[in-house]
Amino acid sequence: MNTLFMHCRPGFEGEVCSEIAEHAARLNVSGYAKAKTGSACAEFVCTEEDGAQRLMHGQRFAELIFPRQWARGVFIDLPETDRISVILNHLQGFPVCGSLWLEMVDTNDGKELSNFCKKFEVHLRKALINAGKLVDDPSKPRLLLTFKSGREVFMGLAESNNSAMWPMGIPRLKFPRDAPSRSTLKLEEAWHHFIPRDQWDERLHGDMTGVDLGAAPGGWTWQLVNRGMLVTAIDNGPMAESLMDTGLVQHLMADGFTFVPKQPVDWMVCDIVEKPARNAALLETWIGEGYCREAVVNLKLPMKQRYAEVKRLLERIEEGFKARGIRVEIGCKQLYHDREEVTCHLRRLVDVKKTKAR
Repeated sequence: MNTLFMHCRPGFEGEVCSEIAEHAARLNVSGYAKAKTGSACAEFVCTEEDGAQRLMHGQRFAELIFPRQWARGVFIDLPETDRISVILNHLQGFPVCGSLWLEMVDTNDGKELSNFCKKFEVHLRKALINAGKLVDDPSKPRLLLTFKSGREVFMGLAESNNSAMWPMGIPRLKFPRDAPSRSTLKLEEAWHHFIPRDQWDERLHGDMTGVDLGAAPGGWTWQLVNRGMLVTAIDNGPMAESLMDTGLVQHLMADGFTFVPKQPVDWMVCDIVEKPARNAALLETWIGEGYCREAVVNLKLPMKQRYAEVKRLLERIEEGFKARGIRVEIGCKQLYHDREEVTCHLRRLVDVKKTKAR
């Protein structure tokens, strides 16, 4: 149980290794990270028996940027037949689990295992229940089996409240037929990741206003309108007529980097293709100057040193808010629907003491 296994977007294995190694050093967990380029996964092998557990207990999964999913455990080889008996034998040292997820890596070879996992899970789940190794209890660890092939599986554990919300970290979102572009799924996934579902009615409702910078043709605007918001769409390009027909969208042909709202809005969203430093500065300005209360902005990544660049920008944003004397909740994640980018969410927090004083 001394290996931490992580899923990621293919091509970002190096970023996962850099990020998890940094957190391991911070928590004094000795070990080394390794990954094969294009494998959609990475490992951190701990030199101490309890290293992986200490690493997971000391780090909130939701605060990691590049890993999509993680689990601590071991690799085991499986025979062509009677795989369940072998798995049950290796599970003798595992605690009773409260849920079961069968996963595969996000590669073409991994996807070919999807049907196998669906069929195998039915029989495995029954066997685990009969053996007393699986009960319906979310407070207990989740058993994660990641199949590298039909003959090799990583048997891992993760806490249900400190791991991905979906198997492999991939949300099952349905593309709305009337949305103007598939980019709409980026913003929907961002809301799922950054905003607890029981807070949506409070933080995403029809009495709110929003601004979409670089809006055309309106994929992100559609999400705001779908929640009933009045939206100002900023872009020199055309917006989808279906959105304009809702009566909830004002389209202004202007530069998203120079536009300033006449009145503060609840939400600002931005998916402009630009250098990450410029989008980060835009994000800091909108939150820092009080132009909006919450924001979701995508940062397009450079070709090299991607984790280092994201870390540098986040530190700069945080230092900027400290200099302004304001408190801001900052989140950053490479979402499933992101490609060469990460999504940042910022929320300006109200100082309770100052509010009472007024």
